[in-house]
Amino acid sequence: MRVNLLGLNREELAQTLEGLGQKPFRARQLMRWIHHFGQSDFGQMTDIAKSLRESLAQHAVVEVPRLVSEQTSADGTRKWLLELSPGNAIETVFIPEDDRGTLCISSQVGCALACTFCSTGRQGFNRNLSTAEIIGQVWWANRALGRDPKGERIISNVVLMGMGEPLLNYDAVVKAIDILLDDFGYGLSRRRVTLSTSGVLPALERLRERAPVALAVSLHAPTDALRDVLVPINQKYPIKDLMAACQRYLEDGPRDFVTFEYVLLDGVNDSEAHARQLVACVAGVSCKFNLIPFNPFPNSGYRRSRPEAIRRFRDILMQAGFVVTVRKTRGDDIDAACGQLAGQVVDKSRRHVPVPAQTP
Repeated sequence: MRVNLLGLNREELAQTLEGLGQKPFRARQLMRWIHHFGQSDFGQMTDIAKSLRESLAQHAVVEVPRLVSEQTSADGTRKWLLELSPGNAIETVFIPEDDRGTLCISSQVGCALACTFCSTGRQGFNRNLSTAEIIGQVWWANRALGRDPKGERIISNVVLMGMGEPLLNYDAVVKAIDILLDDFGYGLSRRRVTLSTSGVLPALERLRERAPVALAVSLHAPTDALRDVLVPINQKYPIKDLMAACQRYLEDGPRDFVTFEYVLLDGVNDSEAHARQLVACVAGVSCKFNLIPFNPFPNSGYRRSRPEAIRRFRDILMQAGFVVTVRKTRGDDIDAACGQLAGQVVDKSRRHVPVPAQTP
């Protein structure tokens, strides 16, 4: 069976080449061809000796996910549906902004965490992605987007915020981070790679020691009672423990703050009292807030918070001294907005999901 070089970090690639009787430095050349130039055909890697190209063709491949479809939103957001294997597809989203281009990638097919406001969680969990499948999304997007007039890559930031909980696929995700950060891979800084987690604390501790990148935490509630329902993993790792883990992460993280993500649900978690509880909840943690208006999907049982409620909630946090952004909804006309990625899969969870009562 031929090895897929797309999913190997530089150390693994050097070991593979040594097994073929080659010098380890050839790994740098291969990584540049694969990741910088998006080349999957060994025959086109012209500065590599012909004998090595022939050996690679016999023993290795650069195999990427299959593109099923591509959609472009009215606001310029682009979404790719990529097939990994029959019945398993993922969605990858590129969000263009004035000062950056952000690629949102997936780490699992589906998600096991069953957050009640997230359409991805409704499809249940199929499987983890391999490192090659995670990196394959970046490979595809780079190829589709090309480069700007100055020859620079259009993707400046990568966020692990797509389908799945990255820390439940720890080994593959960490190797993917290696490739994203490697100068011979995608050459991103740790500040420009963000991992979003609902709070899988043992894996978060391992990440802090192994490959700390920018951290976003899906909080969504200021109390354990409410978060237990909205983000069920809270029942295992409650808010107090999560806050302590965030403080420890900052000791090694590339930024001096954690971003707390908070989806605003009408009548559920968006009151002024909730905002004041949130201020108390994060006391002592250097952080900023990303408030996310809920993106509806069929039979969710939730509504998007009213604009005046969002403003009041934001103002209370800002008056307490926090930096707060309200995420602009992007790509919702192609179901590419936060919480909408589902890989065209219907509800497979077979779970009864309790929905908190909403106020009128």
